[in-house]
Amino acid sequence: MEGPQDYLTPTTPSGTAAFHGAGVQGIVAGAGSVRPAAHGAGVPGLIAGVRSLLPATTGAGLIDQIRGLEDLKSAAAAAQARLSIAFDHLERQRQAGAGVPAAEQGQGVAAQIALARRESPNRGSRYLGLARALVTEMPHTLTALDTGQLSEWRATLIAKETACLTAADRAAVDEELAPDTGTFHGAGNRTITTAARAAAYRLDPLSVTQRATRAANGRRVSLRPAPDTMTLLTALLPVAEGVATYTALTREADTKKSTGDPRTRAQIMADTLVERITGTPGGITGITINLVMTDRTLLQADSEPARLPGYGTIPAGWARHLARHGTKTRNPDAAELKTWVRRLYTAPGTGDLIAMDSTARLFPPALRRLIEVRDDTCRTPYCDAPIRHHDHILPWHNGGPTTIENGAGLCEACNHTKEQPGWNTTARPPATPPPTPPPQGRPRHHTQLTTPTGHTYHSTAPPPPGTSLSLRPHTAESLPVSRSSTRTKVRNEKLRRLRPYSVSTERTPH
Repeated sequence: MEGPQDYLTPTTPSGTAAFHGAGVQGIVAGAGSVRPAAHGAGVPGLIAGVRSLLPATTGAGLIDQIRGLEDLKSAAAAAQARLSIAFDHLERQRQAGAGVPAAEQGQGVAAQIALARRESPNRGSRYLGLARALVTEMPHTLTALDTGQLSEWRATLIAKETACLTAADRAAVDEELAPDTGTFHGAGNRTITTAARAAAYRLDPLSVTQRATRAANGRRVSLRPAPDTMTLLTALLPVAEGVATYTALTREADTKKSTGDPRTRAQIMADTLVERITGTPGGITGITINLVMTDRTLLQADSEPARLPGYGTIPAGWARHLARHGTKTRNPDAAELKTWVRRLYTAPGTGDLIAMDSTARLFPPALRRLIEVRDDTCRTPYCDAPIRHHDHILPWHNGGPTTIENGAGLCEACNHTKEQPGWNTTARPPATPPPTPPPQGRPRHHTQLTTPTGHTYHSTAPPPPGTSLSLRPHTAESLPVSRSSTRTKVRNEKLRRLRPYSVSTERTPH
């Protein structure tokens, strides 16, 4: 009987060995041997090897393959870190040759790496810092990542716990936690974090203490979507303030429960938090909530979901409830809400917002609101940050008009990156047109971003509620949605009657 290792050899569709005939082990070795080279030589072969891998026919063989692929992910992460640092050095040399001041060299590198990794610029910046630490200061940790003893996340935890140390002390911690010491055998995230933190304490207790003191400067409040029309309001606070806040909420919940309040303890704490921060029972006063929904969802109980800017897609029934009642049924103390419907002019079918232009240098408030509703979040690919800047795609000083077509919502970091030499953004139709021409001959708003290396990335405004999938613009990387011609005609005819509406809900001031 053949052992599990005999089933690890991948085959191509023609039946030949896909990657050096060595199965998962060969693919892992190939990933570990990837070094900076022209156009990423060798990477396509690695990808082809993984895609053509055949599942083993025994349980032991399948487990070996799963473990091997986990090693492959770690080896690929190590190779990606080395390539990122090589790109950083190359870009700095290019910028130096172009006369960029030394203090400004390296700008835009993290953003380009983030686009290549299909993640936000903020995450790209943090990743470049991790790669620099691993490649230049922590060779033992990089080796552990390369050999599969660490995942990329666990390598990140070690780098994070040693970020406050000098390069020499960081190297000492790296050597103390070297793979051959057995630190990582069977260790989980918490064990590895504790080991790195303890080693940092021993080497430089003063720096670690100062780091804890400086951490208070990073206190902040953030909001992000959660499932089922909920949000996560998170406060990062110094320990004393955090404990005091939680204790106050707990005490209030205990008091109200003792008086017979029917709400759960957790519900009372959440409601108390909102009321004490806003100073209003129910928590909404003088604040406009924009809902983007079709007329059929609002008036005819259609099931097409709505969109809440700053949150995302919400169920149709919940949107109708918010438009009609606000938070009234959830909090009996909430005041009456004043509601009105405001039409947003769109291109039928595609849902592209097309109204308004201006001769002003800055986008006027109404046009800014229109851009924010259309774009929802930062228009840079993979960046979901809130819109902070209303950008002229063709700059104003180059004759760019202040119009909805020439406007794009960007976060602050992406807007600054766009202004770096070698970056270019244009408003243009997608490379691949939709299979069904839009009724007015124009797809939704689309931009093309070109980086200094010549790579292009496409961004299309998110589809408003009621937009047909068959009419949504496609980029060069996307695949058309196949539908029967009869179904497409029926659906398109129905959607021609749909128009997105904006429903604004505001508490009547008292």
